[in-house]
Amino acid sequence: MSIPILATLTTAFFSSYFIRMALFAGISASISSGIIGSYVVVKRIVFISGSIAHSILGGLGIALFLRRSYGWEWLEPLYGALVSAILSAWLIGWIRLNYKQREDTVIASLWAFGMALGVIFISLTPGYNAELMNYLFGNILWASRSDIYMLLALDVIVVITTVLFHRRFLAICFDEEQAQLQGQPVKLLYFVLLSLVAITVVLLIQAVGAILVIAILSLPAAIANTYTKRLSKMMTLAAVLAMGIAILGITLSYYLNWPPGATMALTATSLYLLNLSAKRARQA
Repeated sequence: MSIPILATLTTAFFSSYFIRMALFAGISASISSGIIGSYVVVKRIVFISGSIAHSILGGLGIALFLRRSYGWEWLEPLYGALVSAILSAWLIGWIRLNYKQREDTVIASLWAFGMALGVIFISLTPGYNAELMNYLFGNILWASRSDIYMLLALDVIVVITTVLFHRRFLAICFDEEQAQLQGQPVKLLYFVLLSLVAITVVLLIQAVGAILVIAILSLPAAIANTYTKRLSKMMTLAAVLAMGIAILGITLSYYLNWPPGATMALTATSLYLLNLSAKRARQA
């Protein structure tokens, strides 16, 4: 990071409440991103996060409709997002396990269903729905203290669950059949893992929005995977990389006056491509 950009970040951090909240939110979301993103990359279910991220538009639309039309002021759109994310994750797992359908087909159908449901309820919602744009494309600069507390609480849930189930998750990520032969509750573990993916996706839409969540969830873990094959180290490195991407992305967005969510996703993609090029050059 060059001196002018670093100086800009330092000045912005001490002078702007919004930048401080954005940095805290980005760092908080990076913890879960590094941990769960590693599982997603290793188990090769990256596009499940994309399906969940897009299907939550239905939950957002329904929550906003009920809030505006019936005066349910307590019903934050993020609550609808969390419920629809978990339900979508469970539905993907249930169909895959019980109907032996290809996951990519299930993912595509849920992706379309959630988006369609969201568009319908948004069109029925009275008033101007500008806040939904923040969930679609991200607006981390509007993160509040309550958002930070919620992010940290969800981080605690993800970390505790991962610590408790890490060895079992390892088994189902690398060899489901062997894990089943060893008496592991493979179906239950798969649903728990999908639930953690859903929670992490909701965490990340606060930062980069539903459209760009795949980049932040998967790319730091994918980069980390090129430097270590040990999953625990991969998680730690992925979390650190995600934090670096959040800090650099927010700094560049402030310096260049770009949208922060898109800048973070662009930063993650650029680092991933640079890492691929460097890896190929080392192997040549």
